[in-house]
Amino acid sequence: MAPTPSSVIQAKLVLLGDLGAGKTSIVVRFVKGLYYECQESTIGAAFFSQALPVSGRGGEGDATIRFDIWDTAGQERYHSLAPMYYRGAAAAVVVYDICSLDSYIRAKKWVDELQRQGNPHLVMALVGNKVDLEDKRKVRTQEALEYAERNGLFFVETSAKTAQNVGELFYELAERLVKVRPNRPAGMVLHDRHGAGGGGRWFCCSG
Repeated sequence: MAPTPSSVIQAKLVLLGDLGAGKTSIVVRFVKGLYYECQESTIGAAFFSQALPVSGRGGEGDATIRFDIWDTAGQERYHSLAPMYYRGAAAAVVVYDICSLDSYIRAKKWVDELQRQGNPHLVMALVGNKVDLEDKRKVRTQEALEYAERNGLFFVETSAKTAQNVGELFYELAERLVKVRPNRPAGMVLHDRHGAGGGGRWFCCSG
């Protein structure tokens, strides 16, 4: 049997959330496999790129998602710039700090904004970061999970410091982008290529 053609899907991904939630640390952990105890605050936005192969399921064939990642600044003074980065995105990751109720409230506001102005086919994740600080938790897992379910998001709790669930987060995003590939939402560019292409809490809600 001839090998199933593989595809390279270029997908724009944006990270949103409060200052100090750990957005940059999550991306740096995913892209470089590193964690910096004193991560400098992002000014405006930072760009990263990373490819992730996804095995085909249900006859979909293998694919590689090439993430074009925009890590936006969390400071309020940069809020007006955010639409430049999330407009036309294929996926969005909204991050909050599980040790901060204010961070969680702000994350929900980002979700509301994306639902009002973003791509209707947007693949969206709600991420509670810093599960390595469980003893300082202020946001209950169940509360965030129920909120995600009501809003059609998938939900995961991560630790950029220990790498818990960081890889799983991006792999789940990649798998969902492969599934919506026939609809080709804005923010996705598909290139067909024959042959091969290049202990935290994890919850998969709808989406």
